[in-house]
Amino acid sequence: MNVSLSREGRPLRRTIRAYVGLGANVGDADATLAAAVRTVASLPGIRLCGVSRLYATRPVGVTDQPEFRNAVVAVDVARGDEAEPAALELLVDLKDIERAFGRQDRERWGPREVDLDILVFGRHRLAIDRPLEGRSLDAERDAERAVRRLEVPHRQARERLFVLAPLADLARWLVPPGWPETVERARRRRLAIEGDDAVRPIAVWDPGNDGWLQAAGWS
Repeated sequence: MNVSLSREGRPLRRTIRAYVGLGANVGDADATLAAAVRTVASLPGIRLCGVSRLYATRPVGVTDQPEFRNAVVAVDVARGDEAEPAALELLVDLKDIERAFGRQDRERWGPREVDLDILVFGRHRLAIDRPLEGRSLDAERDAERAVRRLEVPHRQARERLFVLAPLADLARWLVPPGWPETVERARRRRLAIEGDDAVRPIAVWDPGNDGWLQAAGWS
């Protein structure tokens, strides 16, 4: 039996299955996301349970920029009696990773060195205040983002094909809390709206080498 450890090193058998979205389009985005997956997997109290395919995705909002790379990881998060502290700890860890990877304060929907978001956190529907270290990097200049709460499931996930496609690789039939449909149904709905060229798989995760492996016929 796999036993996760708390941040103090004590065994914790209670875990929550979380899904984290990853995105990047600055520099070598493929390598960045591979390194980000490895870094998330190394966090205390975290066990990596699955990695989606790597997708090349069309930019949304600001379209005059390079295409993105997107993926989703499934992780088991060690928890105590309450879900909220565990979600906030994960949020802070993800923001720390963004900073360590050189994430810059840029325009909304603009280029990203790396972007990490909690998409789903078990069966929990959360709306909680963020600690200072868990705020967006642009919170100092954007009053709206400075007070934005952590909302899980992610409030935009259901309308973003670049999230739904990799999430469906790992949890096709999941109905996240508050959603009226499965992840797969949402993916098909958005695919009909955004078109087949909005996302395309380009690689699979190679657990043996902790990196992406391009599949035959993908580009």
